[in-house]
Amino acid sequence: MQHELNDTTPCGLGDKSGMTGRFANNYFDGIPVRGIHATLFFIIMAAYFFEQFDNWNFGFAAPAIAQSWGLKPTDIATILFWYFIGMTSGGFLGGVISDFIGRRPTFLISIVIFSVSSVITGFTNDFVVFTLFRALTGFGVFCMMVTSQAYIAEMAPCESRGMWQGRVAAIGFCAVPVVALICRMVIPMAEEAWRFIFYAGGLGVVPFVLGLKYLKESPRWLVAHGRIKEAEEIVTYLTGKDIDLSEAAKNVQPKIAVTDVLIGMFTRKYIGRTLLIMLLFVCITPAGFLLTTWTTQLLKMLGFSVKESLTAMTIISVGVPVGCFLNSLVSDLGGRKLPLAVLSVLAAITALIFGGMKSLILLTILGFAVTVFNMALNFTLFSYTAESYPTRMRNTATGFHNGLARLSVSASQPLIPMIHASYGFAGIFTSVAILFFLPVIPLLIWGQRTGGKSLEEIE
Repeated sequence: MQHELNDTTPCGLGDKSGMTGRFANNYFDGIPVRGIHATLFFIIMAAYFFEQFDNWNFGFAAPAIAQSWGLKPTDIATILFWYFIGMTSGGFLGGVISDFIGRRPTFLISIVIFSVSSVITGFTNDFVVFTLFRALTGFGVFCMMVTSQAYIAEMAPCESRGMWQGRVAAIGFCAVPVVALICRMVIPMAEEAWRFIFYAGGLGVVPFVLGLKYLKESPRWLVAHGRIKEAEEIVTYLTGKDIDLSEAAKNVQPKIAVTDVLIGMFTRKYIGRTLLIMLLFVCITPAGFLLTTWTTQLLKMLGFSVKESLTAMTIISVGVPVGCFLNSLVSDLGGRKLPLAVLSVLAAITALIFGGMKSLILLTILGFAVTVFNMALNFTLFSYTAESYPTRMRNTATGFHNGLARLSVSASQPLIPMIHASYGFAGIFTSVAILFFLPVIPLLIWGQRTGGKSLEEIE
């Protein structure tokens, strides 16, 4: 007995394929996400959680590590420098690797890298070894993030891509307040109790084991590599519907080399969207990292105690998963570019007000609001980026933009003390507001609407 698709498939095909009784469909478009298909996204959520646990744990544990090992501020800066180098490498190489060997193996290998590296940093007593494996943690963390952006975009129906990006991120980023609370409870117990925080990061092997069984390769990646029958089998397995991808496969262009991908990003067809996305990343990412990495120290420099600053930052960090959940509610509205513009403006306004506050309570409330808008903005941008390029170059292009964004974060760090020395706390967050607002007008003029459309229609 044949399965039937919904009567309406607004952004994909939904017709019976000739005399076979099979249904021509644009991968998952028009089909609700249920059962084993939903399980796939839940596994990604779990992987995201431990990825972010390993991403944020050092920031909370660093004071205890410094005290335990007698580290100087320059030593902490060295660890952070190599961590960002690892993240940048994970962004650039992760995209390239997943475009060549596939989304699934790259995703799983990334989990192993950051989970094992986290455990090793907990065991070692050697500064060089700690720094090396902290850099590898950064590589694995960002390799998985870049890969997952394309993977989710390719595995979700066009009607709900943004929602699933937001839901996955919302669950994953719950790790931020969780790791903050765990650190506050565990680290004071003993001089080297911080090691248990890094051991816990090794629990990423749990979604890895589940992924080995349940995660499937992206059908779009398989079709792009000429493996149409395998792709149809996966879509049929996940949706329970007998899908014919022969029509969708006709729209796929041949594989190309990495150099051709990077050159292709700047060809006449793609240069407009490439330059716009570059502008969005190099403005929004440094603004967001300034907020998450400097606020505790800046609050302390305003005259608040370390305890008060950490308490405020713990509350502010709750805005991370809340912002990701907000993204799941608004990302699919307005063709993607409208929520990008609105969230940028809201982040700019709240950052500007935040910079003028003196009360710790008001600073905490405004800091929470900026964090919410910043996270919703970032994950809407991730969806927008993944949708803006064809399958053959999607992850390489996504990795390029994310890697460039991390380089811009590194480049911005020396400027922060200079701005603070000249213009104080308010000057720092005025700069943040400017960065958030800068790409809004170009986005509204030149940005394309990608939400609610099939990836092939956007192409």
